[in-house]
Parts: sequence; C-alpha cells; structure tokens
Amino acid sequence: MNVSAWAWIVTLVALAAVLAVDLLIVGRRPHEPSMREAGGWVTLYIGLALLFGLGVWAWFGARYAGEFYTGWLTEYSLSVDNLFVFVLIMARFAVPRQFQQKVLLIGIVLALLMRGAFIAAGAALIAQFSWIFYLFGAFLVYTAITLVRQGENDEDDFKENVLIRWAKRAFPVSSSYDSGRMTMIATTGQRMFTPMLIVMIAIGTTDLIFALDSIPAIFGITKEPYLVFTANVFALMGLRQLYFLLGGLLQRLVYLNIGLAVVLGFIGVKLVLEALHTNQVPFINGGQGVPWAPEIPIWLSLLAIIGTLAVATVASLAKSSRDRRKELINA
Repeated sequence: MNVSAWAWIVTLVALAAVLAVDLLIVGRRPHEPSMREAGGWVTLYIGLALLFGLGVWAWFGARYAGEFYTGWLTEYSLSVDNLFVFVLIMARFAVPRQFQQKVLLIGIVLALLMRGAFIAAGAALIAQFSWIFYLFGAFLVYTAITLVRQGENDEDDFKENVLIRWAKRAFPVSSSYDSGRMTMIATTGQRMFTPMLIVMIAIGTTDLIFALDSIPAIFGITKEPYLVFTANVFALMGLRQLYFLLGGLLQRLVYLNIGLAVVLGFIGVKLVLEALHTNQVPFINGGQGVPWAPEIPIWLSLLAIIGTLAVATVASLAKSSRDRRKELINA
C-alpha cells in the first residue's frame, strides 16, 4: 500500500477540521447533549468511517478496505470499554453533567496523541525487528487472560494510581468545580486547582493504559501505518456523544470484557501464527517460515470479531433483563 505524502496531508487536515468543529461546539456551549443530538453525531461519525472505508476500497482495493473496517471495528469496541472506565471516573470524582463533555473531549484528544505516538513507535519497531510480532501476540493473549479473570465490569476497573494520589497531596485542590476550569480563586484569595485537574490526570493515565492494548491489536490486523492511524482516529470520533447516547446501557454490557478478551486473544494468536509463517528468528525453525502455521484471512478476522461482539452484546442485554425481572419479583 503506497500512500503519498499528499494523501497523508489531506487526511490529517480533514480529520483535524472535524476535531476542531467538536472543540468549538464544546468550547462555546458546554452542555449535556440530548439523545437526538448525540444520536445524530454518532451516526455522522460512523457514516464518515464507512465512507472512508469505501474510499480506501476505491483507491487501494478490497483487501485494504477490509483491513480498515476490521481494525476500526476492533478499535471502536476497545474504545467503548475505555468509555466504561470514563464513566467510573466521572462517578468517582462527581463531575457535574455540564462539564462531562469537556472532560470526554480532552480525554479523546489525549488518546489520539498517545495512540499517534505508539503507532509511530510500533511502525518503527516493526520495520527494524520482525520478532516484535511474537511479543505483540503474547501481550494480547496475556491481556485477554487478564480480562477473563476480571469477569464482568465492576468498580475495580478503575483504581487511583500513584500519580493521582501524588497530585492530591502535592497540589492545593478545592472541593468545587467552579466553572469547569483547572484553577480558581478561593474566598481566601489563594489560587487553587479544581478537581478537574485530578480528573484529567485520571483520564490521561487511563488513555495510556488502553493505548498499550489497542496498538498491538490493530497491528495484528494491518501493518499499514496509514490504516492503523485512521482506524484509531475514526474509532475515537463520536465517543463523546456515544457516552451520552448509551447512558445506562454501558452498565448493562456486563459481558463486554469477555467479548473483548476473545477478540484480543484471537488477534494475539493470529499475530503469532503470522509471525511463525513469515519467521526470520534464527532459533525458530532455523530462521525459516513454519509450514504448518496458517495465515488467517482478513474476511475471517472480520467475521470472528463481529460475531464475538454481537454475542457478547446480546448475552449482556439478556442477562441484564433477567436480573431486572428478578429484582422486580423480589421487591
């Protein structure tokens, strides 16, 4: 896949323009969007991703379009899991609803920056070291096992880390969010940080952890930096509105972690098999490819990911409905 410098520039400018519109909306009028507004934006962003995939198909062929769609869907599902942790952070620090849009937008911008850095680093490592796919694959399988052990989503998905605890001790932090800014002037005349600072640290460190999972996952689907980057950007676009659109539904996706574990485990195994198939590590089969290691086609990966996420969603909603009926009966 040969992407010209002009294609990169046009893509970056267009995506930056869309992000700038989002920034202007939040900056000018912080508010809790209605279901209609949130639904319209989510539909728009999903539509843009689908159209971009068709553009990739027209310019580069069906194979790369399939890689984009599979990567986008994988990253989108991981981003929804990221969104669930954002919900926990908002609740833990009692962020007022009118300021949650701002927190979400900054969180998405931080996620874009971190993932961009990880994509650049991952592409450089892949170009220099062919064995890096073994590490990526092993890491994804380990992450999948960790998610299975966690089971259903719960409050343990977010814990205050060392940086958050240090910031609480090191900085004078007020109990009021004031107007949603980072700092405020207290009645004593002292300038203090608002809890927004702690929330941003929590969001930023959470983004860092999720980037460590998402980048190996997307490189397990496509090795093209252009597709890796655009799939991540489109996966993050619209998350702010999706947060308000889904609302309490996020709490009902109790099997999302299990579904993501299966997806990450599948991609991890796929990475290891592909690394074996194209092996260049001297101490494995004498530096030659392993004949029995198959290459999993992209269409099979796409079907496996869609099927897994669909089963996890349906099973989650069914379990939540049963639990609610039991609560009503026992009430």
